[in-house]
Amino acid sequence: MAIQIPTVSSPLTLSRPVVDDVSVRLVAALVLALVTLTAATGQWWLYGVLALDFALRTAGLRRLSPLGVLVQHVARPRVRVAPRPTSAAPKRFAAGIGAVLTAAAFVLWLVGLASGTGSVSPVVWGITAAMIAFPLLEAGLGLCVGCKVYALLIRTGLIPADSCIDCAPTTRVVSPKETA
Repeated sequence: MAIQIPTVSSPLTLSRPVVDDVSVRLVAALVLALVTLTAATGQWWLYGVLALDFALRTAGLRRLSPLGVLVQHVARPRVRVAPRPTSAAPKRFAAGIGAVLTAAAFVLWLVGLASGTGSVSPVVWGITAAMIAFPLLEAGLGLCVGCKVYALLIRTGLIPADSCIDCAPTTRVVSPKETA
């Protein structure tokens, strides 16, 4: 007799919020463009705008996110690819990472301004490198680094497995020998 151990395939899990992965990748492309523009022009105040946008998306307020609205009403209708639903929780977690990084870069830039040095901290440049790499991976390859961290946190038990239909291990059949 085999015993079935459910992990993620419960009806409760299936009702979790989802987002369109195509739209997420388009937002990542816009983030990449803005961060690249920020670094190329030295307009570090743009990190404040990005931090606010990331915070809105982290809070589940995509409809208020300038990048989200731009993608939803301008870019996405022009991309003729079927929607690809994916769990919203890891994407919100990844946006939270973006919010923290861009807010830190913005604050460090402000500190540099206030100190009168006018120079940009090496930490800001490090954050800039991460904020170019992460959206590049998401937009170009569909690889969400924040989502990978989220899945790792699920596997370590720090986040409940039923919070993400795409991250947690699937239901598996266990033999009676394994349960003894």
